[in-house]
Amino acid sequence: MSAEAGTPVASLRAVVIGGSAGALNVLREILRALERPARAPVVVVLHVPPRAPDTLAELLSRECALAVKQAEDKEPLEAGTVYLAPPGYHLLIESHGAFALSIDPPVHFSRPSIDVLFESAADAYGRQLLAILLSGASSDGAAGLQEVHAAGGLTAVQAPGSAESNTMPAAALSLFEPTFIWTPEDLRRELPRMLRDSAMVEAATSCGDAS
Repeated sequence: MSAEAGTPVASLRAVVIGGSAGALNVLREILRALERPARAPVVVVLHVPPRAPDTLAELLSRECALAVKQAEDKEPLEAGTVYLAPPGYHLLIESHGAFALSIDPPVHFSRPSIDVLFESAADAYGRQLLAILLSGASSDGAAGLQEVHAAGGLTAVQAPGSAESNTMPAAALSLFEPTFIWTPEDLRRELPRMLRDSAMVEAATSCGDAS
């Protein structure tokens, strides 16, 4: 299921993904489906308890054909790499395509915050951004996703009925109608296609139905 199509984008420069409770398993499914080459970076904020710095990246790298690593301050984003926000830091994308880490106060009780990532990515990439909000038990990410929408980017929300915790998707849907409402199966199918081929992005936005 999807919303009415927006203006087709010429190319996809970045994908940002956020989630909380119930999102990790969906993220793992998505990453298993990704293939090389991928023409954009994928940046992820998950609300997870603090842990050893490389534990989650190491786990996910075993299941993904793309490189998976923690984002580092001032590191330029590279296509075909999956970046994870480090625990305890907000992760932002600067206008010149590099990361910035921040220890500003938590947003919606969370640091890293999905809103912070999405809002900075909207400023950096505008129409050439795809933002995806997964399962979660807070409203973090809803306002940020709306900012991506306002900037002309593509927005996707996990179908609430498929989410382990639907608070996060429902919060976004209460604000606006996203480009796509995707089940995990849709995410596994559509995201790899959109990372492979810009024509797929244009077709998805043109027809308004990627499900």
